[in-house]
Amino acid sequence: MSEKRKTRNELSGKKDKTRKVLKNPTMLASGRVKLLFFVITVLFLVLIGKLYHMQVMNQSFYESKQSGGAGSLQIVQGSPRGNIYDAKGVPLATTEPVEAIEYTRGQNTTADDMRKIADRLVGILSLDNDFDQITERDKKDYFLADAGNLNKINQQLTKGEKTDKRGNLLTGAELYNVQLSKVTAEDINFNEQQMFAVKLFKEMNATAVFNTTVITTGNLTAEQQAYIGEHEGELQGVSVGNSWNRKYADTVLKPLLGTVTTQKQGIPSNLLDEYLKEGFQRNDRVGTAFLEKGYEKYLQGTPKISKVLTDKQGNVTGTEVEQKGSKGDNLKLTIDLQFQNAVDRILEEQVNAMIADGFGTYSQGAYAVVLDSKTGAVLALSGLKRDETTGALQKDTNGTFQSAFVPGSVVKPATLTAGWNANVIANNQMLYDMPIQLAGSSAITSWFTNGSLPINAVQALEYSSNTYMVQIALKMLGQPYVPNMSVDDSKSVEAFKKLRETFASYGLGTSTGFDIPGEEIGYLPDANKTNVSNLLMESFGQFDTYTPLQLATYGMTLANNGERLSPHIVDGIYETDSQGGMGNLVKNITPKIMDKVNITPENMDVLHYGMYKVVHGNEFVNGQIGATGYYMRPSQGAEVSISAKTGTAEVPYKAPDGTTIPVTVNNVVAFAPTENPQISIGVMVPQTTVKEGGVTSKIGQNITREITNLYNSMYHFK
Repeated sequence: MSEKRKTRNELSGKKDKTRKVLKNPTMLASGRVKLLFFVITVLFLVLIGKLYHMQVMNQSFYESKQSGGAGSLQIVQGSPRGNIYDAKGVPLATTEPVEAIEYTRGQNTTADDMRKIADRLVGILSLDNDFDQITERDKKDYFLADAGNLNKINQQLTKGEKTDKRGNLLTGAELYNVQLSKVTAEDINFNEQQMFAVKLFKEMNATAVFNTTVITTGNLTAEQQAYIGEHEGELQGVSVGNSWNRKYADTVLKPLLGTVTTQKQGIPSNLLDEYLKEGFQRNDRVGTAFLEKGYEKYLQGTPKISKVLTDKQGNVTGTEVEQKGSKGDNLKLTIDLQFQNAVDRILEEQVNAMIADGFGTYSQGAYAVVLDSKTGAVLALSGLKRDETTGALQKDTNGTFQSAFVPGSVVKPATLTAGWNANVIANNQMLYDMPIQLAGSSAITSWFTNGSLPINAVQALEYSSNTYMVQIALKMLGQPYVPNMSVDDSKSVEAFKKLRETFASYGLGTSTGFDIPGEEIGYLPDANKTNVSNLLMESFGQFDTYTPLQLATYGMTLANNGERLSPHIVDGIYETDSQGGMGNLVKNITPKIMDKVNITPENMDVLHYGMYKVVHGNEFVNGQIGATGYYMRPSQGAEVSISAKTGTAEVPYKAPDGTTIPVTVNNVVAFAPTENPQISIGVMVPQTTVKEGGVTSKIGQNITREITNLYNSMYHFK
């Protein structure tokens, strides 16, 4: 036997600490094998369990998966919108259902596939020759969608046309632009049938993967619908569905209704976040302005939900409707179109009469808003815009809440209220109407100022005293008027803000709470940058600007003893009945209190009596009757007692020849009848001419009187 080899440790005399001798190596190997077999057995049991779960417990689900079903993929489409009616049920905006060809795009669909489908549909559907939206690029895209055409164009390209200046191959988009440039006018000289195919292809090509869009609408015959249904597998992604068109009656209220997007437009980008937060889909057809937008949640119907079916390759094989959807609710407005049209005629007649009398050479038109004093319901929004150059008149309904003008003396009841709140005057306090002469400025006077005349608050409204209001403003500064006084400007901003705050409580220079979007609040310069002069001018309505709707709201607040209601144009929300018309009431729009003016009943009585005297007073001032609203009294044709405040705001105007012409904004705030106010009126007539001697037009009063008589003749005051 050979000598046993010794380890290095043994040779060195050291003990080997690393070497171990297994006591029973056979047993250890057996344990590892057993563990391995145990793990394999467990894995097989898990696999068998999975197979049982798939093939026995959920057989139908996995069979649908195998055949291409895509149960988790849903398409949500908006349903037809509800209609909009006037107060008597006259349709203003209606939804007309139309049959539609819908297309759902699969993930593997090519341009060639879509072109072939478009070509085939042309032979099935009735020709739609509305090609106004088809561009030259659309026709070229359709041409190149054909694989044969694309190959022919590619063969024409040189190596240099396929590469950039450095010799690198062009990207797909860059190459496609070159291919487009090679398509000739002769290539796209299409007939009507081909143009129809271009139109269908354009809509399909614009559809995102697994999205559904309407590619054409029209009256489909039973045979056409049956053919598409029978060949749905061949016409991949094509199905028969329903769509709708929005139709607006040609009335003066049409601009007020707003518009609705198409399905292709979906939700506009500027409104996307707002609508998505409310649960809308990106391709929902939504209102973009005014009534259509303001009442979207009611007008929008219950969506149609469909399930897209695909095969294993991701091609669309069909769709299944999971929820049919239902039409939206209907709106009934507070405006009776017959009354609205009659108010429009009054404005037109009065503007023409004003022009004939020489007061309308530079007229910009006229505006009037009528509200229900007790509910805030809008009864008429009447606007008439005049082209200064041509003299043409056109309706401007939306100008009643989107155009603002200088109010003039109509603000004086609000100024008195601010004076009472600041404790600088008390109840029907007497002050002197006299020229207000401050150091270094021109004198401020009233139309009747002649020396010093003692007048109380009621008379200050009746005669329309500017100087009474200016003295209130000076007192709010803590500086009662003294002739030729110098005014400390340190508290002017604070006083100005207090004055504006009171005006706002009446609805002036603030949102009225109108129930549709788009309302303007007027032009209100930064209060922190105002001075004493601005404050004094504001006190009698010669600084900020307001809308006709704000004036009517102001009149309504005065009629309601200081309680300000929000004006609303929708009277109620109604279901859609089985015939598609107005069904049962869903929601009644009730008055909403926006604010409460800080005023005592005694002081409100002063305002009411002053507004009554504006129309009915018989006192004479400087030889003239002091009642500035004289032309609204019964002796001048009014059928009921009207309470009002007139305003004649002086504004600068430069004529086309460069000369400065004195013009005014002729305004009225009113309610009627005096003892039981049922309507409130705001009238604004910009740029009326001032004749020699300071004679101004009475158009605001005439409009107010005629509207009041009109309401009485149509509905009868209670």
